[in-house]
Amino acid sequence: MANLRRIFLSDRTALSAADQLMKKAGIRRDPHLDYLCGIYEDSEALIAVGGCYGNTLRCFAIDPEHQGEGLLPPLLTHLIDLQQERGNTGLFLYTKPDAARYFCDLGFYEIARAGDTLVFMENQPDGFSRCLRRLQDETDQAMRQWAGPPVPSRPSAAIVMNANPFTCGHKYLIEQAAARESVLHLFLVSEDVSLFPFAVRRRLVQEGISHLPHVILHDSGPYIISQATFPSYFQKDDEAVSRGHALLDITIFRHIAAALGISRRYAGEEPFSAVTNLYNQVMRKELPKAGVQCTILPRLCRGQTPVSASAVRQILKDRGPSDELSGLVPESTLRWLRSPEAAPVLQRIAAQQDVRHH
Repeated sequence: MANLRRIFLSDRTALSAADQLMKKAGIRRDPHLDYLCGIYEDSEALIAVGGCYGNTLRCFAIDPEHQGEGLLPPLLTHLIDLQQERGNTGLFLYTKPDAARYFCDLGFYEIARAGDTLVFMENQPDGFSRCLRRLQDETDQAMRQWAGPPVPSRPSAAIVMNANPFTCGHKYLIEQAAARESVLHLFLVSEDVSLFPFAVRRRLVQEGISHLPHVILHDSGPYIISQATFPSYFQKDDEAVSRGHALLDITIFRHIAAALGISRRYAGEEPFSAVTNLYNQVMRKELPKAGVQCTILPRLCRGQTPVSASAVRQILKDRGPSDELSGLVPESTLRWLRSPEAAPVLQRIAAQQDVRHH
């Protein structure tokens, strides 16, 4: 009789068996899994596996000789129960295109496909549509509050940024885009896995752009550069994996652009981060297919050196909020960095071995 049990990530023998099973299924084990389980035969042979990272389910594989034996439902039920114990109700799932229909039968709904290699799904039938309605409502509310002549709702443009922390480079990019567009949607990555907490990043962005008209600040939610859509942004992965994640994130963004009438997306040149530079490459190729132009603007430089959040974090790690930051961050950011409120963040940065974005 088959039995389901946890596979501890420290168990090399069990992990080797899981890796072999995933290889048979044409996938490989995600290095960021925080939980893995498997179904074993009486002979102790591993015949099915599934895992998760955060609130995403991934790495499902069933031995080809045991296909059709109903092994997927107990795996999925076990992982959903685990997620409920963690307090996660909104769940996301990666799978191969040929397996998507099985997960549809088990209560998951397709959001997007990244080429012919990856399908992204969630367990809430209206999760993504609710996100789109929120963004539309925020846009309508902002436009009603703007003084002066009516602002056309279309076309508009967008920027997505993490702002960890908000620098003069971020401010320059927003100013350049806002000067060219009647409406600019600014999506701030809201997942709280950066050295600067989301609440702090949002506050610093709001203060830094308070002089700019017709910029609408949105929380990105789980559908734009999150651990669900683009984990490579937060976790180091090889180029092929990062490219697949970038394609998925941009595929989802195309739906957001259509809902908000976004016809152009701006980004800054990326001389430091390989993964962000790769993302820009994929964006320039994929967005025009959906009628969204992609404009990559030159970085703001201090002397010959481009301004970057990574460089700011390195200075904070090495020397704290020194005068060296003048010209790298807006006055509002520097003021916050020198306030008592910043102490826990500065301590966290000082304790990090590497504060630069990969």
